[in-house]
Amino acid sequence: MGELQKLPNIADKLEAQLVEVGVASIAALKKTGSREAWLRIAAIDPSACYMRLCSLEGAIQGVRWHNLDDATKQQMKAFYQEHKPS
Repeated sequence: MGELQKLPNIADKLEAQLVEVGVASIAALKKTGSREAWLRIAAIDPSACYMRLCSLEGAIQGVRWHNLDDATKQQMKAFYQEHKPS
């Protein structure tokens, strides 16, 4: 278990993807932000989905992604719709 798995929503696969795209620490994830981290992951994994984006945002906020407030979920959904892999 790496450092990133100490955050909510981050398990083995997502941590490995984050490390692969250059986000190898909690500080790096917070600095990069959920959107940029997700874009990097989507570039290497076309299955990157809305839930993965929300998982990253929840990890940054320190909450399970299900518990993100509605406004944040709407922002994430709009971002995802604009940038989702084809």
